[in-house]
Amino acid sequence: MISNHKILVTGGAGFIGSNLCESLLNLGNQVVCLDNFSTGKMENIDPFMSNPDFKLISGDIRNLDDCKKATYGVEYVFHEAALGSVPRSINDPITTNAVNVSGFLNMLVASRDANVKRFIYAASSSTYGDSEVLPKEEDIIGRPLSPYAVTKYANELYADVFSRSYGIECIGLRYFNAFGRRQDPNGAYAAVIPLFIKQLIDHYSPIINGDGEFSRDFTYIDNVIQMNMLALTVQDTRAVNTVYNTAYGERTTLNQLVNYLKEFLSEFDPGIRRIEVKYGSPRKGDIPHSIASIQKARKLLGYDPKYSLKEGLREAIIWYWNNL
Repeated sequence: MISNHKILVTGGAGFIGSNLCESLLNLGNQVVCLDNFSTGKMENIDPFMSNPDFKLISGDIRNLDDCKKATYGVEYVFHEAALGSVPRSINDPITTNAVNVSGFLNMLVASRDANVKRFIYAASSSTYGDSEVLPKEEDIIGRPLSPYAVTKYANELYADVFSRSYGIECIGLRYFNAFGRRQDPNGAYAAVIPLFIKQLIDHYSPIINGDGEFSRDFTYIDNVIQMNMLALTVQDTRAVNTVYNTAYGERTTLNQLVNYLKEFLSEFDPGIRRIEVKYGSPRKGDIPHSIASIQKARKLLGYDPKYSLKEGLREAIIWYWNNL
């Protein structure tokens, strides 16, 4: 693992970003966190604020000067800052584009000008769009189904052009439904796992969009961190300037997910087992099924995910039970 380097994490006060900051600090690196706190939370990085190797810059990736300030003297960049959520992008495509495309381009330009060695960025499984091919393989994509998906595909195109035009090493990680500690369960665009955990703990009925048979490749945060660290340290030139699925490689329906959550949470509160699930209309822009092939990451990065969905859910539930 890499140590004694200066590394920038954009969106470092967010769910994945704060976990990356923690891992990088534990490895003995200097970490710069850039965040505007639109979705990130100060409480996620409070434990690092007294660490002399941690620096917080309150700024916005839509501001090129903020990006240049954050990349000054930095060797590596983890670009996690983005506006997530398919429904959010449908409701407000302009802001989603401004953050995810213009902000991404600002970060690439700032990283190029700062002679950053490697730029690792959060891509998305939404890039697969309407492709019905399962499992999802990196080279086979369809048409985007939401403004969010368009922005994340644009990121990949920009990263590819910058790697070929300017020589900056870029690696994109297509996240598949990441979950775990510090993922926000509140707000209109909360991800399904923290939202359902909070609702069940509060004895509210979770609402599943559709009939519950849509399926996803849910991926625990420690698998995501492993992928990021491998992307940071890989030396094989064949492994850079490309994208990788970041997943566990198993498909779970939303009905199965809720049953697992009720089972594991009922160990803390037996009454949770009796909570009924409600069903609503399918969401616009949602793909029916998603499961990743992780063979490319296994081969080129040595990726070996340690946490299955059930193992990750048990860890996540313990964290939420103690922190909600």
